[in-house]
Amino acid sequence: MIEWDVKKLRILRTLRDRGTVTATAQALLMTPSAVSQQLSNLSGQLGVPLLEAQGRRVRLTDAAHLVLRHAEAVFAQLERADAELTGYLRGEAGEVRIAAFSTAVPALVVPAIQRLRAEERPGPDVRVREAEAAQAYELLAAGDVDLALSLAAHAPTARDPRFAVLPLLADLLDVALPADHRLAAAPALRLADLSGDPWIFGGSGPWSQITTAACEAAGFVPEQAHSASGWTAILAMVEAGMGVVSCCRFAASKCVVVSVSEFCRRGFAGRERKFWGRMGDLGGWCSLG
Repeated sequence: MIEWDVKKLRILRTLRDRGTVTATAQALLMTPSAVSQQLSNLSGQLGVPLLEAQGRRVRLTDAAHLVLRHAEAVFAQLERADAELTGYLRGEAGEVRIAAFSTAVPALVVPAIQRLRAEERPGPDVRVREAEAAQAYELLAAGDVDLALSLAAHAPTARDPRFAVLPLLADLLDVALPADHRLAAAPALRLADLSGDPWIFGGSGPWSQITTAACEAAGFVPEQAHSASGWTAILAMVEAGMGVVSCCRFAASKCVVVSVSEFCRRGFAGRERKFWGRMGDLGGWCSLG
C-alpha cells in the first residue's frame, strides 16, 4: 500500500495554487531546492510523475491533479479534526478566522459576533480580517482563514474542490443621490435618468464594474467625476453634491431610497461557506432592483 505523506501533499497543493517553485518556497518558508526535493520524493513514493517541464517552469501532470483531488478530502477531514480537538482541549468550539469585505464587517460579521457572545453556552473565538474577494480566497486557500465573505460573482466556482459554498443573503444594489438632487424624492427611476449626472467610482470592490456594465446596458457611459476607496469618503462626496454612486444597501446609514429598475439583487458569498450578501440624509437611495 502507498505511504501518503501529508506534508509533501501540502507542498504539491501549494505549488498548484502558487504556480511556481519559487513562490511555493516563499509561501512555505522553504528553499526552492527543498521544495523540488520533497516533490521528487513524493513522486517516487507514489510511483507516478507529478511535474513536467513547461519552458523554464514546471506544471502539474494529470496524475498530480488526480492525487490532489483525493488529497483535498484528506485535508478537509484533518482540518475538522484539528477544530474538534482544539474545542475539546479548551472546553469550547475552538477558533474561527473570518475574512470579509469592508461593508460586510459592520453589516454582517459584527452583529453575528454580538449574537454569539450573547449566548450562554461556550462558543468559538472569532478573528476578523478585512479583505476583498481575491485576497480573501487566497487567505482561505492558504489556510490563513476559515471563512470568507464575498460577492457571489467573485466567488470560486462550485466545482472548486477546495471550498464549500453556502448562500447567505441577497441585498439590493442602489444608487445614492445628494439630498437636493432633482430625483431624490422619486419613488423609482431608471439608470437613463442619471445619464447626465457625474458618477463617483469606488477604488476597491466590484461596484465600479457593476455600475459601468449596468449604465452601458442602459445606453450610456457614466462620467467618472471622482474616485475613492472608502465608503466614508464616497458618501461624503455624494452628500456634498459632487455626484451619484452605486452601492449595496447596507453600505451606509445616511441615504433615502429610490428604486432603480436595471439593477439586480447582488449575492454575497463566502468560503468555507458562501455568503450572499440601507442608506437614508445624504439624499436618494435608488434601489436598482
